Amino acid sequence: MVVQTSPRAAYKISGRGASQIAASIETGIADGHLAPGQALPPIRDLAAELAVNPNTVSAAYRLLRDRGAVETAGRRGTRVRQQPATAPRNVAWRIPAGATDLANGNPDPRLLPELVFPREASQRLYNRDAILPELLDAARARFAAGSVPAEHVVLSFGAGDAIDRVLSAHLRAGDSVAVEDPGWGAVYHLLPAMSLIAVPVPVDADGMTPHGLASALKRGVRAVIITSRAQNPTGAAVSAERAEALRALLGEYPDVLLIEDDHGADITPQRPLHTVVGVTSHWAHIRSLSKAYGPDLRCAVTAADGTTGARVAGRLRLGAGWISQLIQEQVHRLWTDERVEAQIAAAARSYTERRDALIAALAARGIAAYGATGINVWVPVPEEAVVVSGLLAAGWAVAPGAWFRVDTPPGVRMTISNLELPDVEPLADALAGVLSASGSGGAV
Repeated sequence: MVVQTSPRAAYKISGRGASQIAASIETGIADGHLAPGQALPPIRDLAAELAVNPNTVSAAYRLLRDRGAVETAGRRGTRVRQQPATAPRNVAWRIPAGATDLANGNPDPRLLPELVFPREASQRLYNRDAILPELLDAARARFAAGSVPAEHVVLSFGAGDAIDRVLSAHLRAGDSVAVEDPGWGAVYHLLPAMSLIAVPVPVDADGMTPHGLASALKRGVRAVIITSRAQNPTGAAVSAERAEALRALLGEYPDVLLIEDDHGADITPQRPLHTVVGVTSHWAHIRSLSKAYGPDLRCAVTAADGTTGARVAGRLRLGAGWISQLIQEQVHRLWTDERVEAQIAAAARSYTERRDALIAALAARGIAAYGATGINVWVPVPEEAVVVSGLLAAGWAVAPGAWFRVDTPPGVRMTISNLELPDVEPLADALAGVLSASGSGGAV
């Protein structure tokens, strides 16, 4: 069946069996012919076009839902997900030339340390330990500083990979997971791709709310994912009081898997870690390096309970095998070089200055914004599309909140990494102008 994709192009879905039809639709998504949010044909219409039983098309759509490619939207039918698991990471977002990019979530490349590899690096052999002893010692020292038990430590290819592996070690298709709302969009896309169900939990400046978590636990979630600091997109950081409240709740559900993501540890030194791990039988505390040292340094260090650590390490051995020793040596150097430590501290101060300046400028114009830590600022708005398009016309690209929320009211995310201090006031003026023109006057 031909699906109209634009005034100039159309995409023809083909296949006889459910797997063939699903593969055809996945190809259309991956190639960009079927856009995020686009409606797929009604089941009976596509079945008639392909001369197959409607149950076959229904099974194909079910396969696509399980893979995180499409979603069922009630009366709106079945549609391609906003960030389908089978599509490129940034398929729906292109920044026009000349616009300042505040949408990408990247750190400032000028503040990243240089990666220097030794000229005479030794080759790793198959019978070596999975983790370099010196890196293991450095990781344990960092975990100990935050009161995180670190008897069992494993490596992965970044925080997202660690979350994937830990969830896979314990959960099965159909299990539900409590996630922050608004929260990291990659997790929203990962869960349906794993046939897991996201249960949104509200977030405030101190992190996941106790009331929201209590409700999710009563619903029977099998896992909870909490961001410790630099929460994406709101910048929330778990306070000591909040950590105590969350620990008390989780202590009543010891069989729930707890995943704690501290990806912003190195760029939020002003906020101490208040860990929640240790009150459930199975847990993992993840510390990645992307935000402080660069996204291309694909490595995250995870402390976990014995069972979780063994399952993740064992599965890694059967697949990728190990994280490159070259990367491990680089991480150890970055974590133990005093000059790099000073550079990272300076980067953290710069991010704080930019973030605080933007929040203050918006507040002066009567616009509420949130961002206590990290590199993002969350701004509640009445209509995301109006604000995103209005700011883009003014030369500012921001991310629509729909990428990061489920039940949370509309908002936009601004990544301050590419924001120069002299540009703070013009950006605040532009947003105030867009809100005024839309009739909201900055109120939400």
